[in-house]
Amino acid sequence: MPTLLLVRHGRSTANTSGVLAGRTPGVELDALGAEQARALPDRLSGIALSAVVRSPMLRCRQTLAPLVEQRGHSVEIEERINECDYGQWSGRDLAGLGGEPLMATVQQHPSAAVFPGGESMRVMQQRAVEAVRDWNARIEAEHGADAVYLMCSHGDIIKSVVADALGMHLDLFQRIAVETCSVTAVRYTPMRPYVVRLGETGDLGPLAPPAGASAPAESGRGGSDGEQAVVGGGR
Repeated sequence: MPTLLLVRHGRSTANTSGVLAGRTPGVELDALGAEQARALPDRLSGIALSAVVRSPMLRCRQTLAPLVEQRGHSVEIEERINECDYGQWSGRDLAGLGGEPLMATVQQHPSAAVFPGGESMRVMQQRAVEAVRDWNARIEAEHGADAVYLMCSHGDIIKSVVADALGMHLDLFQRIAVETCSVTAVRYTPMRPYVVRLGETGDLGPLAPPAGASAPAESGRGGSDGEQAVVGGGR
């Protein structure tokens, strides 16, 4: 089965201002985030990508822009790896949220956390893991078991997918840390997933398939801006 590269978006203006961005529109990369995005293509050099997929949020689009420009990939938007819907918490100052009783649940018992006007963390994990499973099947069918593909998403989404790959209960996922523009690699097999990189911010060359493995075909450019929406949840 394929290897999935989970890229967290670059540092955003919300990250630096201490705001829980959630799905608030218009949240962009800050100067460091843009620099991180420009460095991503070199970090991924030597790794042929069978597909490039992203969350619909602007900060994910901006993170992938240099990679897309350099390689000419099409980018498919996957709604199921969108940021957690924090509902009424979206756009609020994190320091102020620290005093909310729900924050203790989020940190210590996230499987019981439901955001006011938003979704539960259990639903967040379920939709993200389902998206990964569907994409694994699609990528293997189209490109073979040695294929590598990339998803650009958000911290809580990536942590929840990693927790699933490690066989961890969601209540333990806050023990996982992924920095902005880090790459986490999960190699899926018929027996079990293997987390082969976690929050990697350096060289990714060793993740390239071994010599002799079938090389995945590069996707062509799609649409006026190189992006197309996934129809039917990525299938």
